[in-house]
Amino acid sequence: MKEYVNGSDLLVSVAGKAVGHCTSHTATFNTETKDVAVKPTAATAPSSGSLYKSKRVTGLSVQVKADGLQFYNEAESGFKAALAPWSKGQHVELKLFERSQDTKPYVSGNFIISSIEQTAPAGEDATYSVTFDNDGAVTVDEDNLDLNAETE
Repeated sequence: MKEYVNGSDLLVSVAGKAVGHCTSHTATFNTETKDVAVKPTAATAPSSGSLYKSKRVTGLSVQVKADGLQFYNEAESGFKAALAPWSKGQHVELKLFERSQDTKPYVSGNFIISSIEQTAPAGEDATYSVTFDNDGAVTVDEDNLDLNAETE
């Protein structure tokens, strides 16, 4: 049994195709909250406990960032594939999944491409970075993240 998760076993797909020549990706799960302050009841003496506030969840969001190398003959989803929906302001279907488990994503939903960046230094590999923000509800199925399974 493996002890540590290899990042190469966790992938991102855009519109059904894995992000091609991906060097890394980051998924950030955000929680928006609101402070809730309640006065102590009339029957109790004020105490320092009334100084503590509770939190209420008011929103959830997911942001996924992917970095990759640009490849002339890209067969998966790369810079060119991200540029088209971005230029039209369209959302894309995004999935986070384990290698060879693309039909069982642990996160999926519609996302907006909020930024796409191309870096092309002279004499170096051209790279790209793309940032996706959820557009509506996201499905999270932690049962599909089977980190104990052996992958090849």
